[in-house]
Formats: sequence, C-alpha cells, structure tokens
Amino acid sequence: MSFLYFLEDLRNPVLDYFFSFITLFGEETIFMAVGMIVFWCVDKFKGYYILCVGFFGTVLNQFLKIVCRVPRPWVKGPHFTIVESAREAAGGYSFPSGHTQTSVGLYGGIARITNNKALRIAMIILACLVALSRMYLGVHTPADVLVSVAIATILIFVAYPIFRKAEKSPKVMYALLFSFLGIMIAYLCFVHYFPFPSEVYAAQAIHNLESARKNGFTLLGCAMGLIVVYTADLRWIKFETKAVFWAQILKVAGGLILVVLAKELLRAPLDVLFNGSLIARSVRYFIMVIVGGALWPMTFRFFARLGKSK
Repeated sequence: MSFLYFLEDLRNPVLDYFFSFITLFGEETIFMAVGMIVFWCVDKFKGYYILCVGFFGTVLNQFLKIVCRVPRPWVKGPHFTIVESAREAAGGYSFPSGHTQTSVGLYGGIARITNNKALRIAMIILACLVALSRMYLGVHTPADVLVSVAIATILIFVAYPIFRKAEKSPKVMYALLFSFLGIMIAYLCFVHYFPFPSEVYAAQAIHNLESARKNGFTLLGCAMGLIVVYTADLRWIKFETKAVFWAQILKVAGGLILVVLAKELLRAPLDVLFNGSLIARSVRYFIMVIVGGALWPMTFRFFARLGKSK
C-alpha cells in the first residue's frame, strides 16, 4: 500500500485525466476491436493468437480472483482514496488486475508478432502505462499488477510457437480451440458448484461471484464461436486479409458496426428468450464471434477487388 499512497500524493487533475484515458486501453471493448482488426486486416492466425492469448489470460485472471478473493485497495486502507471515475469499472475482487492482464496480453502480443521496432516499443510502453494507470487510479496494488504482467507475458511467449505450428496444422489448431473450450467448461463448473466459504455468498460479496460466472459464460460463447469460425474458414470461406488501405478502413468500420449491432440488438430478445439466464450471454457472444469471424469475412473478396485496376 505504501506505493499507492505515494501515487495518491502525486495526483492532480491533469494526471487524473491522463491515466483515466490510458486505462481505457485495457477495456474488453478495445481488446475485441483490436483483435478483430488484426484478424481481418493483418493476418488471421496472428488474430487467433492475439484473441486466444487474451481469452486464456482472462480465464486465469477470473479463476485467481475468485480463489484468492483479495479486497480492493480502498477496503484494505480505509483512509486511502481513489480517482472516483475509476470506481465503476473496478467491480469484483482486486487480485490480479484484469485491465493489466488484457493490455499486456494484447499490446505485448502485438509487440511479439510485429517486426516493426517502433510499433513494438510503442506497444510495450502502452501496456506499461495501462498497468501504471491501475495503481495511479487506486484500484489495484503492485501485487495485482505484477502478477497479471507475469501471467500475460508467459502466455505471450508460450503461445506464439504453438500458434505458428497451428497455422500449418489444423489438428494443432483444433487442439488449442477445444482445450480452451474444455477449460471454460471446467471453470464454469468450478464457479457454480465449488463450496465457497459463506462470506462469498454474503450480500456485499455475492456480486463478485456473479461477475465471475458472467465472465465465464461470455468466454464460453467466444470459445464455441471460434471453433465454428475456424471450421467455416478452413473449409469454405478461406478469406484473405489483403486490400488497399482505404478498403481496409471500410472493412474495419463496417465490421465493427456490425459486431456492435449484434451485441446490443440481441441483448434484450435473448434475455427474454432465456428468461434472464446467463446462457443468453453465451449465445450473444457466440453470435458476435460468428458475425465478426465468419459472416463478415465473406465480403472480403469484394474489398480485395476495390482499388484494383481493371
């Protein structure tokens, strides 16, 4: 806590605004958008790599949160204050840091796959700034952040050679995707049936368990969606990522709009259909992955032809 008190003393409106902005780069929405852009426009297997590193990291992160059940810094130190704008996105337990996990996995993964030295340095700096922002804002301790950095870094370097093999071997790719699905099913069984201590079910703590379950159903939908997307592309779609620059912009804009519409427009009807069950969340994210990973790429041959001379 001593380092957090040190950062607390440094706070001012300019730094508050800066780090509140920087921390947004660790949000799920940014991760999904950047992952899909890599998948659509750079290299589909590098996209799989970025997305799966993020998904695996999130599972580990959520597992540790619900197992360790470490309270937030302002609970540990009653006199410690946080930047209030960060409180809404700081639900659940503190250890380890989800934003740090996401940002290091995403930007560190990009640094791993790129040969552009300037981009690599920029991605590493951005990941470090997001990690620092979580401590500056007062929502995580150094232990929360450092463990997340370690987990994400290990995943980045362990997963990369495996995905290089998977690019040439569908068997390896299916093994990865079904392993992820199996891990998600095991995680959901754990958060639903493990006999947690009674304090986990107390009124002031039950939302932490509900959050763990919600994230589990989200990732389950993503895992099932990736299997369908990979199979569809391997057998039928076989899309190419190349296109002229302005066509890539149109491709990204159209795809992101389509995925966001699927996410938002399906929320209410699926909740009604499944009577408010978290299964609705799995189905919604499953459809989102199908839309972004299979349906939208069916248009990529059109985008590849744009700008070509006849």
